[in-house]
Amino acid sequence: MTLEEVIVQKPTERAPCTGKALEEVLETAKANDCLTIGVYESAKVMNLDLDSVSFCVLAFDEEFESDIALQIHFTLIQAFCFDNDISIVRVNDMQRLAEIVDDKSGQLDAHCVLITNPAEGSWQDPALEKLHLFCEESRRMNEWVPEITLER
Repeated sequence: MTLEEVIVQKPTERAPCTGKALEEVLETAKANDCLTIGVYESAKVMNLDLDSVSFCVLAFDEEFESDIALQIHFTLIQAFCFDNDISIVRVNDMQRLAEIVDDKSGQLDAHCVLITNPAEGSWQDPALEKLHLFCEESRRMNEWVPEITLER
């Protein structure tokens, strides 16, 4: 599928494509040691090395609804991403996200995952480009933090 085909798809048609692209990018980033996992760890990276951040994933779960501190952190992370032109998406399955980014039990706190650029430059990954285009198109439709469904 070409990038132009991704842009002209309806949101319901884009969902499976973007879910697969997100999974591919996360696996590639993990293999290249370009992931930051966790709300506090992500905030530190954004504060210390903002230019290295390429993409942000926020995972919502039952805990989010009752955790005011987590909601505040998400709001601040979202604002930081918007202010610095960092593409951001949300997923509604934190356990699945944790399974993708962690080889262990899937019990990792993956409420926030950052994809950072490798030390030698920026990403040249077609799947990441699809995700950036998806986010750009979503913003044009006033969906500022689009949701992506990860396949089980």
